Amino acid sequence: MPPDIVFKRPDLPDTPEDGAALLVDKPSGPTSFDVIEIVREGTGVGTVGHAGTLDPMATGLLILLVSRPATRLQEAFMQLPKEYEGTVRFGERTPSLDTETDVVEETDPSHITRDDLEAIRPHFIGAIQQVPPMYSAVKVDGERLYEKARRGETVDRPPREVHIDQFELLEWTPPDLRFRVQCSKGTYIRSLARDMGDELDVGGHLRALRRMSVGPYVTDNAWPLEALREAL
Repeated sequence: MPPDIVFKRPDLPDTPEDGAALLVDKPSGPTSFDVIEIVREGTGVGTVGHAGTLDPMATGLLILLVSRPATRLQEAFMQLPKEYEGTVRFGERTPSLDTETDVVEETDPSHITRDDLEAIRPHFIGAIQQVPPMYSAVKVDGERLYEKARRGETVDRPPREVHIDQFELLEWTPPDLRFRVQCSKGTYIRSLARDMGDELDVGGHLRALRRMSVGPYVTDNAWPLEALREAL
């Protein structure tokens, strides 16, 4: 990646129309496209893309690509490995696999131990098959899955191969597990939370998610969204 195109806090491009990759620390709440609109308005550049979106509830590193010289590098940025820290709650299932929808099924997870978690951890390292969430932008029959989900529809989704390079258990405070993963493009951490819960026969959903890095770019060097809004 050309080093002069990436702008970390506190730097900003003098001429964003010449191409810039902005590192942004997204808070929980706004969509990735809300953040894109803020950058679009602040820079006056109509063409703003991304190097991988974050769900509304998720926080952390969002790389925004300003102007065509930067958006042409989108695929190169997208191919970089990503690192996340997340929290899964076992014993509760939700349609969206996170906190965006209500719990629809509960199962007692009190028997789960740290040893149980260590036993299933190797099942989620390396090349794995993963079914994307119904609440996702994946297209089936020409329509986004989330559009079908909002109508109450559930359809078969073909599993997709993703790669998890590292999977670390950080903290077990039943029924919540905090974990860290480094993974490939296309990995859904919500699906990982669901699959861990299913492996333990209790279900689970994602309570929190933070993207820590994309390749060599880290959240610690990113612009907090409100600070960026004021600076642009």
